[in-house]
Amino acid sequence: MRNLLLGSFFLSLAGSIWGGMFIAVRLSIFTIPPVPLVWMRYGTALVALIFLMLVTHSPWHIERKDWKLLIASALTGQVASIVTQETGTMLTSAQTGSVITAATPAFMVVFGCWLLQEKLTAGRIASVILATVGVFFIVFDPDNFQVNALGGLSLTVAAVTWALMSVLLKFLSKYSVITITFYSVLIAFLVLAPYGAYWLATAADYEAMAAPTVWGSVLYLGFISTTAGFCLWNKGLLYMDASIAGLFMFFQPIVGTFLGWLLLGEPVTLYFWLGFTLIAAGVVLALRGGNTTAAEKIARSHGA
Repeated sequence: MRNLLLGSFFLSLAGSIWGGMFIAVRLSIFTIPPVPLVWMRYGTALVALIFLMLVTHSPWHIERKDWKLLIASALTGQVASIVTQETGTMLTSAQTGSVITAATPAFMVVFGCWLLQEKLTAGRIASVILATVGVFFIVFDPDNFQVNALGGLSLTVAAVTWALMSVLLKFLSKYSVITITFYSVLIAFLVLAPYGAYWLATAADYEAMAAPTVWGSVLYLGFISTTAGFCLWNKGLLYMDASIAGLFMFFQPIVGTFLGWLLLGEPVTLYFWLGFTLIAAGVVLALRGGNTTAAEKIARSHGA
């Protein structure tokens, strides 16, 4: 039970932090395009992560056999998922961007069963359905939802790739959370650097980037959303099955909707409260289903 409570705390906090991310993206994405924005976000995050590595004396060493898995998880999550997520948010809206959380837990259940041999129980299926319907109540408000085919496709890709990354990270649980987050962000930063640097040198509007809402959003995305959010999410994954952990992504649209009301004047309707109730019921139902440690899952996946 202690593991469930700790995992719930870390994952809920991460999901809440990412709820604010969509507001920050909308405030900066029309000045800084998706790829350069993600690159600058990671550059900012690396400053904080290096500091954390030094202060916490986190190990720098990664075993040679684990590098392929680490690179795969970074390319899947930190590159593909975040770039497509911010692209989809740019093409739709901050509220619509949170639709990705409706699909992410379902894909985590699928990948968890496939790669970690987690049990696909009726309770877990029901919990995902309840939470997903709850998110639909929030994000498909007819007064706010905007339809864009390319944006929707981008958000779907973001959901699939983030779910896969979260499951792959289970195999790297022997390493420090800060270490894994640092190297994942570093890999993504290096991959995006050529285009990011080219855009900064040839197309950047420095006057527009000097606006407090823009550079403030970049700082939030780097220090809070990336550094704190990724560390909390990776830490929470150590305590729960991937299929259960994915449900805590549903805190993202709750916080995103609240901040949209608070900062952008978006209305909070009956849809929000109905959605919140269903999401809470789904998370509680998932937690009541029990949990198996990550170590046990990984051992089973290797035939131990």
